[in-house]
Amino acid sequence: MSVELVSYGAFFLTMALTYAIICLGLNVQWGQTGLFNVGIAGFVAVGAYVSALLTTPDDPNRLGGFGLPIVAGWVGGAIATGFVSFLVGALTIRLRADYLAIATFGVAVVVQLVALNLEPVTGGPFGIGFIPRPFADHAGDPLFFSLANLGVLVAIVLMLYLVLERLARSPWGRVLRAIREDEQAALALGKNATRFRLQAFAIGGGIMGLAGAVQAHFIGFIAPDNYVPMLTFQVWAMLIVGGSGNNKGAILGAILVWGIWAASAGAVSELFPPGQQARAAALQIVMIGVALCAILLLRPRGILGEERVVSRHVGPRAQPDAKAPDAPKS
Repeated sequence: MSVELVSYGAFFLTMALTYAIICLGLNVQWGQTGLFNVGIAGFVAVGAYVSALLTTPDDPNRLGGFGLPIVAGWVGGAIATGFVSFLVGALTIRLRADYLAIATFGVAVVVQLVALNLEPVTGGPFGIGFIPRPFADHAGDPLFFSLANLGVLVAIVLMLYLVLERLARSPWGRVLRAIREDEQAALALGKNATRFRLQAFAIGGGIMGLAGAVQAHFIGFIAPDNYVPMLTFQVWAMLIVGGSGNNKGAILGAILVWGIWAASAGAVSELFPPGQQARAAALQIVMIGVALCAILLLRPRGILGEERVVSRHVGPRAQPDAKAPDAPKS
C-alpha cells in the first residue's frame, strides 16, 4: 500500500471525525432533548473563528492574532460557542419545533453575515489564513503528519464519546429523555424543563464549536463560504443515517455520509466540465438525498437505533436472570 493512499485515508478519516464531533453535539440537542437546531453552521463558525483569532500570529491588517497554543484555541472556541449557545438558548429555548428551527437558522445567517462584513476582525470574504496546524513541523513527512493528526482526532472523539455516554446514562440524561418524551410528566415530577433544555443546548453548541475549531486548524484556512446551510444539511443527514439518540450512531453516520459525499464528488466531477460546478453540486446533493432515502427505507431509525437506557448501572435491555433462585416459601 502506497504512502499516498495511506495519507489520503488518514486525511479522509480526520475530516470525517471532525463531522462526528458536530454530530455528537447535535445528538445532545436533538437526539436526547428534542431541540430542533438548524443553525449548526453558525455555531461551528463561532468556534472556528474564535480559535483562529486566538492562535494565529499578529496581523496588522486585522484585530486578533494572539499567537496562543492550538489547544488554547480549541478550548477557547468551545467555551465561546457554549456561551453564545447559552445566550441564544436563553432567548429561544421556549420555542417549539419549527419556531426554534427558524430562530436557530436566523442565528446562523447572522453569524455568517458578521463573518462576511466584519473584515477588520474576520478578514471578511477573504477569511483567515495561516492558521497553525498540529504537527506542522512534520508536514514534510506526509505519512507521519496525516497519522498524527488522525490520532489526535481519534483521542478527542473517544473522550467525548465516553463523557457523553456517561451523561446519557446519568440522572441528567434520563431527565432530558423524559422531557423529550413527555414534558408534562417531567414537570409533574418537579423537573425544570427550561433549565435542562438550556443546559443541553449550551453543551451541544460548545461541542459544535470545538468541532469548528479543530476543523479550522486541520484545514489551515477559514472563510464565510465554509459555513453555509449545506453544512447543516450534511450534519443532519449524518445523524439521521447513523441513528438519532445513539452516540455510536452519530460517529458511524458521520463517517458513512462523509464517505458518500466524497465519493459522489469524485463521480460527479467527471460528468461535468470545470465551468459547471453549480450543476455538479446540485447533482451531488441529489445523490446524497437518494442514498439517504435508501438507508432510511431499510433502517427507519437509522443504522444504529436509539438505546433505551434505564440507568448507567443497567444495560439497555437488561433481562431478569433466568437462573435466579426461587423466592423462599413462607
